[in-house]
Amino acid sequence: MKFLKWFLIVIAVLALLVAFVGMPYMKTQTKKHSPQKTATYSENGMDMTINYSSPSKKGRVIFGGLVPYDVVWRTGANEVTTFTSASDIMITDKKLPAGTYSLWTKPKKESWTVIFNKEVPDWGVTILSGGKETTRNAEQDVLQVEVPVDNMSQPAEFFTVGFEEKGQLYLSIFWDKTKVRVPISN
Repeated sequence: MKFLKWFLIVIAVLALLVAFVGMPYMKTQTKKHSPQKTATYSENGMDMTINYSSPSKKGRVIFGGLVPYDVVWRTGANEVTTFTSASDIMITDKKLPAGTYSLWTKPKKESWTVIFNKEVPDWGVTILSGGKETTRNAEQDVLQVEVPVDNMSQPAEFFTVGFEEKGQLYLSIFWDKTKVRVPISN
């Protein structure tokens, strides 16, 4: 009985060390390789912000390799990517109410599904899965749209999310030789 008590105390102390020392240390270390980035847009009556982490290609096969096809991805590294709009906007032809959302994607060779979700989980993937399983609760999805893939002639070394205006405002996501653009309007 005494052994069991000490065993449980040791397990509790180890769990606390992992939670209060190990996890913050891991987050700090991963941000060295995938720095936090912010993209903003404040024009035409719209105020939007995207917060994401930007990993680099480092010679890897990205889509269909590091990021598998047909699997929901947290869309970046480290904490989940967030999208905030101060007003109601249209994403393609669907209304997205003002608010902050987690941004998820499901890459495919020819198109991507882009998902806006009400919940903003802390990390975006489960630690026990080695980052292969997301923490997305699909029941909290607010909006999903399908957009085509544009193949770029030159690879982009860093994962990038931002806003792009080419006769239309787009939420632009690109990395390696893959780019998707999601139309936005008010």
